[in-house]
This record gives sequence, C-alpha cells and structure tokens, in this order.
Amino acid sequence: MILRTPSFYKDFKCIAGACPDSCCQGWEVDADEKSLEYYKKISGKIRQRIDSVLTKDEFGNTIFRLADKKRCPFLNDENLCDMHIAIGGEHTPYTCRTFPRFINDFGGTEEMGVSFSCPVASDMMFNLKEKMTFTDEVNDRLPELNEIDAQTYFYLVKARKKAYEIVQNREKYIKDRLKELLEYGKEIQKDLEEYSEGDNDIDFFDVFDNPEVINSEWVEKVKNGKEKEIANETFNEQIAMYFLFKYFLTAVYDYDVLSKIKMAIVGVLTVTYFGEESWVIHLWSKETEHSQYNMDRYKKLLKEAKCLSCEELEKRLY
Repeated sequence: MILRTPSFYKDFKCIAGACPDSCCQGWEVDADEKSLEYYKKISGKIRQRIDSVLTKDEFGNTIFRLADKKRCPFLNDENLCDMHIAIGGEHTPYTCRTFPRFINDFGGTEEMGVSFSCPVASDMMFNLKEKMTFTDEVNDRLPELNEIDAQTYFYLVKARKKAYEIVQNREKYIKDRLKELLEYGKEIQKDLEEYSEGDNDIDFFDVFDNPEVINSEWVEKVKNGKEKEIANETFNEQIAMYFLFKYFLTAVYDYDVLSKIKMAIVGVLTVTYFGEESWVIHLWSKETEHSQYNMDRYKKLLKEAKCLSCEELEKRLY
C-alpha cells in the first residue's frame, strides 16, 4: 500500500498539557469496539473510572460522559490524560490515538494528514511559506476490498493534480486562482454527474452560526465578522490546499467534487471575514469538521444555500 502525507506531516508533535485549546475538551469521544473489548480485560481503579463514565448518545453510540466545562473525564488538572498514564496511549479510544490526523482510504493508497482543529497543526499549515507538497511511502500493508470505481478515482487523481497547480500558481493573485479553481470545478463536475444548486436564502454569515457550539469563542468571531477583500497571502493558498488534499478525492464516493472545491474557497473567506490568523481556521475546524451535526449541515448548505452558489462565491472573490 502507498501512504501519502504532506511533507510537513513528520514534523507534527503534540504539545499535550501545554496546548492552548485541548482536544480533550469541548466534544464527546466515542468508545470504539476494540477499545471497549480491551477495557473488559483490565481491573482496578482505572477500570472503575471507565465504567462509571460510559454512556450512550442520542444515536446509540457508546461515549464517555463529559465532566464539568465539557472536559473529558480523564483529563487531569495538568491537562494530561489519566487513561493514557494508567494503561498507555495505545489503549485509549481510536479518536484519541489518531487525533488530529485524518485518514482517507482509497484501496491501494491511503492518505493521511493533520487537521486545522489542532492549534499546533493549524500553526504549521497557516505559517508554511513553501508550496505544500506530498510524500509517498510504500509499506507492506495489503489494501482492503472496496467499491471505488477505478476509472473515476484515477480521473479525480489527475484532476486534483491540476487543481493543485491552479492554487499554487504564485504568478497570479490568490483571488484569481480561486476563480480559476471554481471554473475548473464546474467542468470536472460535468464529467461526474449533474449538480443542482438550491435556493435556500440563508445569509452567508449565518452559515457559520452552528447549532452545536463547541467553543463560544467561535460564536464571538462570527458575530464580529466583516466582509473584506481577500489578501494575496500564502496562508490563503495553504488553506485552499488543505481542503483539496483532504476532501477532493472523496468525490469518488458521492460524485460531488464541486462542493469540495467550494469548501476550499469558503475556507479562505473564513479567515478573510473572521480574522487572518491560524486561530480562526482552527476554531472553524473544531466547530465544524469535528461535529458530525455541524458538518452534515454545512455539506448540505454547500449545495442548497444560494449564498454558497458558484455565482455568489465568485462575487465574493472580487
């Protein structure tokens, strides 16, 4: 199998208790089946603590019940994980072991990156000055069976390479690159399936008013947001590249590549309107990408909201 990662991926290091916005606070953590089976085999105080906080969410998933201030029940006063200390990081839940990494499996190729939802990862990508590149590493893992259409997948791989070239063409202003990217996205979409945009008249800023609030600081950012011109800055290029890498190829599953390209453009508008700093895109990611409820709403709005139509987004570029 081929493992593809951003060139900076190997430099990522969790800063644990020194983190300014702990990933162990603000959201619920699922207890995956493999971890639950392991917990049945242990004993002592840590087993008692684990059993005492296991519960079900509204979807029937087994989760760890949060403590005061939405803190993980195992997060101690030094912002370190008592479960990690007691039984080792390899036995913490899958979400905890992998965060802030995301993994996209395309059969013979697996792509792995880090999310803006981690402040450290956000700083790394936001402040990256060279062009974002990717490294392929061959390992001895065998690919699993999947239902991916090979022809569509390889078409999208080629198309994404072209999208990268558009976004990273520093001879053009970033807003011109994003317009070209949007036009290219419309052409790719025609080759996949019909794409119908809706007429939901939600205001652009209300798109960011998420029903599920994880960090109230994001609510204030949205409340104080203002329209302004997109800056011709490298960080905007990196934001667009992040979304292309993370989401573009997932169109092999739903044949909706245009929404993925819209995400890249809206990502740039997010820091333009709410603050040109890594903290802003970090807050957005934590609120949206890591809330299933908020993310499902956002994906729906990308197709149904008039303010997120190709026509309206193009207007916001200029």
